[in-house]
Amino acid sequence: MPRAAADGTAVTILAGGRASRFPGKLTSDAGGVALLLRVYRSVRAIGPVYLSINAPLDEALAREMDCTIVPDRESGRGPLGGLVSTFERIEAPRCFVVAGDAPFAGCGAFAQLDAAWNDGVDAVVAESAGRIEPLCAIYRTQAFLEAARLELKVGAGAVRSVVQRLPHARVRIAQSVTASINTPADRDALLAVHP
Repeated sequence: MPRAAADGTAVTILAGGRASRFPGKLTSDAGGVALLLRVYRSVRAIGPVYLSINAPLDEALAREMDCTIVPDRESGRGPLGGLVSTFERIEAPRCFVVAGDAPFAGCGAFAQLDAAWNDGVDAVVAESAGRIEPLCAIYRTQAFLEAARLELKVGAGAVRSVVQRLPHARVRIAQSVTASINTPADRDALLAVHP
């Protein structure tokens, strides 16, 4: 049994962005399968999957995904609002967060982050090209939720700011692994390197 299943790790796929530069992004073809479905398939072995959304999900796509769908309780709060709504539903003590438009941040990235997990941290976050990638991270569920609620109340509402509030470790992960797709050109370039 993988360590994740043994210690109770859930997965949140954040799929609530507006995709203004690439309408229909999450249902677009990403190597013969919809982008969001590709991300789902890359993480489903880790643990129960929760999908954070702020608009109805394509019905055909929803049928392909065996996961809990959690609509944002308060729209307009960005990724952090979606994560708070979703984390409130998660019972597992830890949660791996991945962006719905990051097709290569799956089980391999999780394993790298998980290897750095220890009792002294509440988060292990990917670092790529000198920046933290808070949407490729493992969080202690309750600690994240408390810090995120505080950030929404008194801060700018950024996931990066929540990470700064938590004792955390950083793990360098290749930029191609954490890369997200924002335009059709991004998708084509990434899939050319990693079909």
